[in-house]
Amino acid sequence: MDVARRSTMETAAGKGRRPGPMKVKVVDENDVVVVGAKASDALPLPLYITNAVFFTLFFSVVYFLLTRWREKIRTSTPLHVVNLSEIVAILAFVASFIYLLGFFGIDFVQSLILRPSNDVWAAEDDEEEHERMILKDDARKVPCGAGLDCSMPQIAPIASPKAVAQKVFDKEVVISTPTDFSTQPLSEEDEDVIKAVLSGTIPSYSLESKLGDCKRAAAIRREALQRITGKSLGGLPLEGFNYESILGQCCEMPVGYIQIPVGIAGPLMLDGREFSVPMATTEGCLVASTNRGCKAINLSGGASSVLLRDGMTRAPCVRFNSAKRAAELKFFLEDPNNYDTLATVFNRSSRFGRLQTIKCAIAGKNLYMRFTCSTGDAMGMNMVSKGVQNVLDFLQNDFADMDVIGISGNYCSDKKPAAVNWIEGRGKSVVCEAVIKGDVVRKVLKTNVEALCELNMLKNLTGSAMAGALGGFNAHASNIVSAIYIATGQDPAQNVESSHCITMMEPINDGKDLHVSVTMPSIEVGTVGGGTQLASQSACLNLLGVKGANRESPGANARLLATVVAGSVLAGELSLMSAISAGQLVRSHMKYNRSSKDVSAVASA
Repeated sequence: MDVARRSTMETAAGKGRRPGPMKVKVVDENDVVVVGAKASDALPLPLYITNAVFFTLFFSVVYFLLTRWREKIRTSTPLHVVNLSEIVAILAFVASFIYLLGFFGIDFVQSLILRPSNDVWAAEDDEEEHERMILKDDARKVPCGAGLDCSMPQIAPIASPKAVAQKVFDKEVVISTPTDFSTQPLSEEDEDVIKAVLSGTIPSYSLESKLGDCKRAAAIRREALQRITGKSLGGLPLEGFNYESILGQCCEMPVGYIQIPVGIAGPLMLDGREFSVPMATTEGCLVASTNRGCKAINLSGGASSVLLRDGMTRAPCVRFNSAKRAAELKFFLEDPNNYDTLATVFNRSSRFGRLQTIKCAIAGKNLYMRFTCSTGDAMGMNMVSKGVQNVLDFLQNDFADMDVIGISGNYCSDKKPAAVNWIEGRGKSVVCEAVIKGDVVRKVLKTNVEALCELNMLKNLTGSAMAGALGGFNAHASNIVSAIYIATGQDPAQNVESSHCITMMEPINDGKDLHVSVTMPSIEVGTVGGGTQLASQSACLNLLGVKGANRESPGANARLLATVVAGSVLAGELSLMSAISAGQLVRSHMKYNRSSKDVSAVASA
């Protein structure tokens, strides 16, 4: 090692301190020397003696001043009247305080904020460790990862943000260590915030409230995450999104947004109107298949729909000391004479939420109460929950021994396959049907009526029964429901019960034509609230003509959206079943969604 370089390190280590940010100067292409560092070697005494002197001075003058002021209070002497000894004591107090604050305050706080537990300077007594970490000839690098920009070498993430000397040529620089994966340079202020997030001083979830800028908060959180994990988020878009629009209602702690392509199926002729149906999906052939089903429906005169029910549910669980007492509440809730009172209490929560029914089930001394109510154009989960809470508070007056276990007891049932939704319905219950002409079946769908009906019987009905399906008597209703839900800002998780569907096919007109229908008892959709207000999703709702609340007839937009979902499922079922019947399924997916390469041939080669 170069003599100048070793002597500099010995000077820093000999003073009992950690090296601070260093200036680096190139002597030649092979050596780097430190030309300046945080000075303490100018002190005439060893550091521990200097500290002891200032500690003693500080506490001595504090004691002296407190004694003097106490004496003045006793003798009623004004505190601002001071003699020479007191002036000297005050000056000594200020000087010692500044020294101690500078030595133990600023440096100590910075070390807590900036140095994690695995600080590279933890081995201060090991001179060779210092030399290896600070003055290593080649800067540490990592191989380019799949998500990193390989056009420039990437500096490996270093646990400590202490300054590190790196080999440079023909100039003096100060080099700091934080790895910056972001595409735009960060300001000094942003760097300070990132360091505070990394140290835990500022919780990541509170960045929006502390900064008052949602996009800046997302950018800082994203950069902090990259430094913590050492993984790049370069492929995840950050720009071009309104982060204020999701604050407090859609997504917490955002670091970007996902791009999902949106395709259009249709036009779908439904109840005398044409709809262009937006579908957000990454599955090839899905939009094309649904589009073919729409074409077959249109050429046959269109489809028609009927809304059977419209009511969102919530089912709290309460407990009593005995099953008899639980049964008393069940009889009270289901008594028609008490309905008006309960409805009045329930309806206080919203001008759109209106109680429809209460159905109870008992398990021992536990009672499950399934409330159903209309919710206007909102999907309505929050609305019905508030109404249920009103009723529970009211019931406590006459049933003081009632112990409320939870506002939701899973008898609702939300985001889970459940027979109660299949039988009783939840959200919008819709049946949609169409008569497909025989020549359309042959020319557009490339199959025949008899083959379709036989396939539907053996696949959607018998096959699903053999599998013990619950609401799954269909080919792929979930595909269409999920795609429309994502495009229009619905809760994708409610695809679970919203995809309950039974597909029926039978020949009519002496076997010449096909009658096809889908019955979906629990389509849970809304046109206001949640993700429906985001710009992209709002545009898709606007395309369907159901954006926002319907002022003339509250709830009409949400009901119309539910029928469009059912009509689109009808088109998707018709097309997929035809593809399977005609033997086109694998061939079309290989063409549009998979590679056609013969893998075995490539492997043998």
